[in-house]
Amino acid sequence: MKVDEAVSEIGIGLISGLVGTKVMEPVSMMLYEWEPEAVRRREDAVRPGPPYEIAAKKTAELLGLHLTDEQVKRFGMAFHYGLGMSWGPVYLLLRRKARLSPATAGLLTGAVMSLLVDEGMTPALGFSAPNRAYPLLTHLRGFAAHLAYGLGVAATAETLSGLMRRRLTEYRRGCIP
Repeated sequence: MKVDEAVSEIGIGLISGLVGTKVMEPVSMMLYEWEPEAVRRREDAVRPGPPYEIAAKKTAELLGLHLTDEQVKRFGMAFHYGLGMSWGPVYLLLRRKARLSPATAGLLTGAVMSLLVDEGMTPALGFSAPNRAYPLLTHLRGFAAHLAYGLGVAATAETLSGLMRRRLTEYRRGCIP
């Protein structure tokens, strides 16, 4: 793979990860609203706050920075979207190297992200309560939302990759100066 192709692939992956994150958010909220009230109350009671804001605050403290509440929210959103973007290239690796279908690579990307990040790193780093504190439906909702993320990444990456291939073909034929 040439350098310009690799840069294009990374760019497509990052954009796809951002779109996947935007797809995941309403899916997660819709599933949350469908949960029984008792489950939502139990989750809200143990949840120390949005994990990405807790991550932002802890990271800033490690760096000796003192953030205002507004800065914590902004830095937290950067964590949230940055993490989502960073998993887009993982999808492309699965597609290109493992030769998985778009749906399979997307679902696998979302599933692995959910298990490693939400179920593993987030509680281990203290960005959430321990897993056992949350109701089972909370974990299932998160997993399903990450599957939607992966499918959003797949749809975006395949669309952008197709457009890039078509554009490159037109360029090589001399249709584009």
